[in-house]
Amino acid sequence: MTIERNLFIPSRRQLLKTMSSGFGYLAFSGLAAKAAATERRQQEDSGQISKNPLAPKAPHFPAKAKRVIFLCMRGGPSHMDTFDYKPQLMADSGKRGKYRGSLLGSPWKFKQCGEGGLQISELFPHLASQADELCLLRGMHTDQPIHPRAMTQLHTGNPQFVRPSLGAWTLYGLGTGNDSLPGFISLNTPSGSGQNIGSAFLPAIYQGTTIGRSGRGGNRFGGSRNSQVVPDIKNANLSKRQQRKQLDFIQELNREKLERDQHQPGVEGIIESYELAFRMQDSMPELMDLGDETKDTLDLYGIGDDATNNFGRQCLLARRFAEAGVRFIEVSNGGWDHHSNLQTALPNSCQQIDKPIAGLLADLKRRGMLEETLVVWSGEFGRTPDNQSGNGRDHNNKGFTSWMAGGGVKGGFSYGATDEYGYEAVEGKCHIHDWHATILHLLGLDHERLTYRYAGRDFRLTDVHGNILREIIA
Repeated sequence: MTIERNLFIPSRRQLLKTMSSGFGYLAFSGLAAKAAATERRQQEDSGQISKNPLAPKAPHFPAKAKRVIFLCMRGGPSHMDTFDYKPQLMADSGKRGKYRGSLLGSPWKFKQCGEGGLQISELFPHLASQADELCLLRGMHTDQPIHPRAMTQLHTGNPQFVRPSLGAWTLYGLGTGNDSLPGFISLNTPSGSGQNIGSAFLPAIYQGTTIGRSGRGGNRFGGSRNSQVVPDIKNANLSKRQQRKQLDFIQELNREKLERDQHQPGVEGIIESYELAFRMQDSMPELMDLGDETKDTLDLYGIGDDATNNFGRQCLLARRFAEAGVRFIEVSNGGWDHHSNLQTALPNSCQQIDKPIAGLLADLKRRGMLEETLVVWSGEFGRTPDNQSGNGRDHNNKGFTSWMAGGGVKGGFSYGATDEYGYEAVEGKCHIHDWHATILHLLGLDHERLTYRYAGRDFRLTDVHGNILREIIA
């Protein structure tokens, strides 16, 4: 059998014609890029747009909140022992569980708190006094039952691929309110969690700045008044005048490269990061010195007490950063992975954060900041109602509780529910994508419009998902 193939062999004239069109397109592309760069410089010079990528930007619509303080509890706090009251679980404690082992009812009592009557565990006596500020999200769920991926999804919306973090998206969308400080700060950052505060394909200027490090399973954040410093913020060999002269020379080289290449986001980010680091030398150490705080304020956060000192310092610094115009502050606390020893370990974890968080909410409120500050509390998932290792709970991604306060949410309010034992969310279900969409909405950002074009596609924090929890908005 013979197969005939119709092969097109262009003539010399056709080949030259096609090539000339290609050359013309390339020439037009180059001219268009140059024209766009020229137009941008003219807009910058006229003040129509800012040269500073961190400059404040208008939200998509009027915002409820201006800033976020994210209280991140690493390890998966047990929801049925803290904020998700389960009387049936307590009644059936010891009976066979759904998956393995026996049911473990909470050994701690719950009581109705505040005018809203929220059921809160006796493990949070101080936070219970702020119950009317809390909006409990009891229908939370996520895709991942293991810590690293669940924590990455909590921060970036994606457990598998490298994506910008919630803080980076917030800073990209709104800019910052202080040009001498980073717009996104992470306190007590655990080692190996760079992706959770990273900017991924967003310009590097939007990634989080870390202050303090925590060890495995523990929380160590300084001991003395001035111990929380940013590494390498001071130059031991050059005076400030010499640094400025050196920086001006480096920036001149960077700008020459930018002029040649027309568009270089990496170079633009370096120029701004160098300038920010230079300005931080004066503002950051002063802001982190708690010496000007009153004893009443230090006591409010539990600073000076062994159990609450470390986390109390973080919460007070978070308030100071928020007051100074930082857009997104993450405060981290580890040690919530209670597979065993629940009756001793969980009270210790709760004691570390109870008074500091209550103090933070009270302090923001008395300064008139809580209405414009969205405080968010969450772990990466919850725990099982089943008993593990005799006195502990396993991972549970199908149902858990987080909460929000201030920033335009309803206080003294509970939304969503898990089943009678706390295995999984059954009402008012809130996936991490919904959680992200709601946080952005409270900041005045439309999660579907907040995009960044990369690799030929418009990316966003919520991917192609996300529903705003309008029921919790005041």
